[in-house]
Amino acid sequence: MKNFIESLKNVWKIEELKNRILITLGLLLVYRFGAHVTLPGIDATQLAGLQGQTKQGIGSILDMFTGGSFSKASIFALGIMPYISASIVVQLMGIAIPYLQKLQKDGESGRKKINQITRWLTIGITLLQGPSYIYNLYRTIPDSAFLLGADSFPFLFSSVLILTTGTIFAMWLGEKITDKGIGNGISLLIMVGILARLPQSLIQEFTSRVTNNNGGPMLLVIEVIVWLLVIIACVLLVMAIRKIPVQYARRTTAGDFEQDMMGGNRQWIPLKLNSAGVMPIIFAQAIMFIPAALAGLSKSETSQSIAGAFSNMFGVWYNVVFALLIIIFTYFYTAITVPTNKMADDLKRSGGFIPGIKPGVETSDFLDKIMSLITFPGALFLALIAVFPALIVNIGVQQSWAMFYGGTSLIIMVGVAIDTIQQINSYLLNKHYDGLMKSGKNRKAVA
Repeated sequence: MKNFIESLKNVWKIEELKNRILITLGLLLVYRFGAHVTLPGIDATQLAGLQGQTKQGIGSILDMFTGGSFSKASIFALGIMPYISASIVVQLMGIAIPYLQKLQKDGESGRKKINQITRWLTIGITLLQGPSYIYNLYRTIPDSAFLLGADSFPFLFSSVLILTTGTIFAMWLGEKITDKGIGNGISLLIMVGILARLPQSLIQEFTSRVTNNNGGPMLLVIEVIVWLLVIIACVLLVMAIRKIPVQYARRTTAGDFEQDMMGGNRQWIPLKLNSAGVMPIIFAQAIMFIPAALAGLSKSETSQSIAGAFSNMFGVWYNVVFALLIIIFTYFYTAITVPTNKMADDLKRSGGFIPGIKPGVETSDFLDKIMSLITFPGALFLALIAVFPALIVNIGVQQSWAMFYGGTSLIIMVGVAIDTIQQINSYLLNKHYDGLMKSGKNRKAVA
């Protein structure tokens, strides 16, 4: 503990790192403040119906992703989800549209153009979701809650405009955190929204177990222990890697490469068990909102049955589809983020080779095969943790607390926390300090 505190002190000795952390905290505070600013023209004291809608089911997921903004009819009610949806669409289109494929290969300039396309698409999605959100307000809160009148066009127009602006501003906050702060800004915005609900959920579970004598404090202790074990499992999933040995040939005086038969010059290629990180579960969760929304547009018995099945996040069909989507997106996102062809080409140009595998195409095929093999158990493990809340709720755990036993909330929290800590560690190590998980002693600079 003493060493960890010493490492925290070292963080503040690095001026750039300290400024980045302060900027990140400041922008996150702005986002949390906006979550409590109700849309103009709505009486904030009459939102009981909307808040009741988000206590369970898929509504609770929407409210969690927006940090409670959805149930408060806030200016950030749509949160960052339109941006996530736009990112999914752009990445999926990148498979089929040659123009986007070209941009993906253009390096930094291509990435900037893709980001610009994603921003414009985000605005389009928000302009569609905004009226839907207002229509949902009409259905869930009384007419007296609309100070300008429920059928007022100025209210509808201004609210949609504010919701769109709120999403754009949240997107801007996330990008600024990524550029000027520490960690991935979009993921941090989602994480702070999830953390905002953790204390309340724990208090409700404590009240149910202890105050209401529903199992007693011992059962609550067991639940916390299981929760900590699941967190450890998530950490292992995020950090687990498979190392591939790489041997480098010696360059001769003629400029050619000569194989180093002794194997003295050997390095490793680290391939993660879960190279896609938390993105598959975020993508899958965004897709899971669609079936219930589309089925809800029809009044037929079949549509209502589908809407009910996909609105119950603890139901069988919801979790089966959710798990399958996570596995699919894990493979998809891994294929995008781990370019085995480029890795093989880079090894060949630098004189590196995998022992027993010919450089070039065979190396690329070998790496692709290894990635497929290690991604499969990683995807299954990710899917299992994602549906674990649906299992734990059957033993009497309240739904709000069960959501932190896995699923979107816990994986995002663990993944984002580890990513942020790793970035902080890189600053500490560059300045010759040990990282947050190390001894905390100053390192001597190497001349």
